[in-house]
Amino acid sequence: MPRPARSLEEIEAEKEKIMKKAVEVINAEGFENFNMRKLGKHLGIAAKTIYNYYKNKDELYLTILAYGFKELFDQCQKALNNLSNPFDKLEAMGRVYIDFGLTQSNYYNLMFTWNVPKYNDFANTPFENLARIELNTSLAIFKLFIDVIREARAGLSEEDAQFFVIYFWSLVHGYLAGYNNTLLNYMHNDPISIKERIIETIIRHIKSEFNNIH
Repeated sequence: MPRPARSLEEIEAEKEKIMKKAVEVINAEGFENFNMRKLGKHLGIAAKTIYNYYKNKDELYLTILAYGFKELFDQCQKALNNLSNPFDKLEAMGRVYIDFGLTQSNYYNLMFTWNVPKYNDFANTPFENLARIELNTSLAIFKLFIDVIREARAGLSEEDAQFFVIYFWSLVHGYLAGYNNTLLNYMHNDPISIKERIIETIIRHIKSEFNNIH
């Protein structure tokens, strides 16, 4: 008797299971050393089974990135609910960003830390469209921060808005990178305890810099 066809929900659940395990394997062994055979071994299935869900390593990798950026965007957008003060919005998104980087460090490393393939690496390949989806999803987060920065300082030029978002990101990313690679443990006896102060200090400095712009 033929096996009944899987439902769409079952297929999506299996794809998510494969994707999440792939993130673990990539972070443990590095992107360059990652392949479907190793992933299959960790999942306890044959590599050919994975190809029923993903065409190859590139498609799986891009799906992982798109998923991570979509999760972060949704969380940042949700943090804006019921907030009217733009600085409160920026602070709330900063907390979300840090919490994502701390609790989803495997995704964060791929999205922001490691030297892994980006959109341009997939230009003129069969995966260009999927890479564009991933790129647009990541840039949506950047635009969300841009919009809040410009809301906080009326008349701010696009160039200045970009600068402040990059400044904000650079400081937060530095903290996350230092925490996730344990370097901060050599500088502070409880680095997680200073995350609120990090955010508050960045916001306070941005406010001060806004006052110097004419």
